[in-house]
Amino acid sequence: MTDRLIRLMRIITLVQAKPGILARELAERCETTERTIYRDMEALSAMHIPIANMGHGRGYMFISNFAMYPLNWSDEEAHAFAHLAEVMDDIRPYLKPAFESAYEKVVASNQKNKTERVEWSEQIGGLFKTGMPAWQNDGDEWKSSSLVTLLQAGMSQNTIEAEYLTQNMKKVVRLDPYCLIPREYRFDLLAYCHLSEALRIFEVENLQKVRILPRTFRKDDFLLQSHFRKSGACQEQEWIAFKIRFSRDAVEHVMQQKFMVRPILTIEPEGTLLLETILAEDQEFLRWLSQYGPEAEILEPEGYRSVMKERLKRWQQLYS
Repeated sequence: MTDRLIRLMRIITLVQAKPGILARELAERCETTERTIYRDMEALSAMHIPIANMGHGRGYMFISNFAMYPLNWSDEEAHAFAHLAEVMDDIRPYLKPAFESAYEKVVASNQKNKTERVEWSEQIGGLFKTGMPAWQNDGDEWKSSSLVTLLQAGMSQNTIEAEYLTQNMKKVVRLDPYCLIPREYRFDLLAYCHLSEALRIFEVENLQKVRILPRTFRKDDFLLQSHFRKSGACQEQEWIAFKIRFSRDAVEHVMQQKFMVRPILTIEPEGTLLLETILAEDQEFLRWLSQYGPEAEILEPEGYRSVMKERLKRWQQLYS
């Protein structure tokens, strides 16, 4: 089954790279028979991959705007391709004039892919309306890598394999990533777990060594809706915009805090710190804020000033 899946992915790549490729050449490149290629094409058609036979002698090609971008090379593949430049001088007389420029474009495309991964990690915080992402902090690079890989897999609907840390133990999981769920200080992943055969929530920070597999999946809309209906998560989300002022004595401590999603922090002329963030839940944030006592003042929303006053009254009564 795995061999066939790899062959199907290779067929898609070959047809995209060479529109009009014949079944005979596909069989040679995939080291199989033409009869097997015909069966594979039927399987791809059943999967709604829009590859069409253009007629006798005209081969296979994509119809519509379908495309795949397979330049997410492994380190070994990138090294092997880069090694080609070292022997270019020896084989240049045997190459067509356009080969060198084509080679440069392929290498540039792979470099662009790497650059886009970095840009995604810098911009993704905007997707959740909660400020700038915080994983650029020292020691948090793996979070960026894992999160971007999950996004790629979710967009292309590819299964992932990863190590999941739970109760100080690691286990290998195979997941179909459905969507990311932002929390105050972390991201959760809603995914179909192949082991438990059900939708489950996974903490992104506990997913390590995430890699994309050459296996695609289709999101089960009924399964997704059922999950949200049971959890109540399908209800319309109400966002809370907090604005907090910290005293000068607390500024350094707050600036050193590591948030999964970083709030907007502004040093005011008086030396105080203004923190602005948008949250979906308030209790965890208020518990975190309470540690600063009189060094933190809620400016907005107005109603939460009353909430904090009530908490302080109960606290005072406890010690009266």
